[in-house]
Amino acid sequence: MKENQNKTASSKKVLFASLIGSTIEFYDFFLYGTVASLVFNKLFFPNDDPLVSLLLAYATFGVTFFIRPLGGLVFSHMGDKFGRKNTLVISLMLMGISTISIGLLPTYSSVGVVAPILLVFLRLLQGIALGGEWGGAVLLAVESAPKQKRGFYGSFPAMGIPLGMLLGTFSVSLMSMLPDGQFLTWGWRVPFLLSAILVAIGIWIRRGIIETSAFQEEKQKGNVVKVPLIETFRYHWKAVLISLGAKCVEVGPFYIFTTFFIAYSTGTIGFSRTTALNVITISTLVTALCIPLMGILSDKIGRKRVFLLGAAGLALFAFPYFYLLSLKSTFWVYVISIIALGILWSAIASIIGTMFTEMFSTNVGYTGITLGYQTGSALFGGTAPMIATVLLKSYHGSWTPLAIFICILCVASFISVTFLRGTQKAASHAVSVPRNKSAVK
Repeated sequence: MKENQNKTASSKKVLFASLIGSTIEFYDFFLYGTVASLVFNKLFFPNDDPLVSLLLAYATFGVTFFIRPLGGLVFSHMGDKFGRKNTLVISLMLMGISTISIGLLPTYSSVGVVAPILLVFLRLLQGIALGGEWGGAVLLAVESAPKQKRGFYGSFPAMGIPLGMLLGTFSVSLMSMLPDGQFLTWGWRVPFLLSAILVAIGIWIRRGIIETSAFQEEKQKGNVVKVPLIETFRYHWKAVLISLGAKCVEVGPFYIFTTFFIAYSTGTIGFSRTTALNVITISTLVTALCIPLMGILSDKIGRKRVFLLGAAGLALFAFPYFYLLSLKSTFWVYVISIIALGILWSAIASIIGTMFTEMFSTNVGYTGITLGYQTGSALFGGTAPMIATVLLKSYHGSWTPLAIFICILCVASFISVTFLRGTQKAASHAVSVPRNKSAVK
């Protein structure tokens, strides 16, 4: 009895550690995206053409996604060979150092071209850190979860995405209440510097947890492989391809509904900066509340079914979303953002981590889920705001190509996930599958 109580307490502590660490990492990461279209285009990439400045700012936002797979491979190799816990502590420290440094950077007017070069370098460090965070946080939660609650436990690292966005957007929104001159001079730096407090708390919590029992069992059995990447491609290449396809709908629409939305709603639609940031704040709060509920639903009806419903829903809602946004109604902009992010996107984000975990064996779990997730983020996430901006410019402000772009991403993910075997219910699928098998047809 006492042993079960200790195990439950340990699982809850790991669950909180995965949530708080993921929240801090994504706070640091999304903070950059929020500020990119408001500050960096003016202070680090000044240009006579505002569109060029905005695209350059988005480019520095997007380039990180292409370095994330590299960071993911480095950290996942460490995680599959030496354990999840220490790997996650290192990734959090790296993210914190780079974020605080961004808050201290001189601007273009002070040091010239050195400013954007340093900004890009620190942004790349953020990408490397985040590349190693997500897979480890998911494994930390799922490998410590009771069999019937893997969807619920796996949803907690996913909650870190909207919570991180919520904290980042709220902090920028709060500082944006300053006069424009003060906000551009020092106000935007405060949220970056506050990261020091959050990172210190996160490291303290993560250092206090134990390694997951699933990894410890694999280590005791001698199943730790020398090169997890080779093992993953050898036995799980189909799962990697499916995870790449699944990422389309999880990452592309998210950055259109958040990062791109800020510039589009203020620059094209005509909403104020405060309104746009408040919309993101409210919708991400609803998202954070819905994600664990979607995780519970996936434990009852299966990961695959929840994912497909979310992907289909986003595809059907793409055209109504942009039409209602074009009405320039404050009421409707809140409604559509809550539906898009809080309900439809949360169905996908809540279970994608658990679904990926169930596709790979434990001894290559970190590498497998990180490879698909981070490569998919690079291809479909970092480029989404830039593609949307180019489409908007090329079609003279028409939102129809933007809706079609989202539909294409949804269809690609829907088709990919149909190849998953069964419904992937937690009750019938173990975390670790045979090395030469995969949870695909």
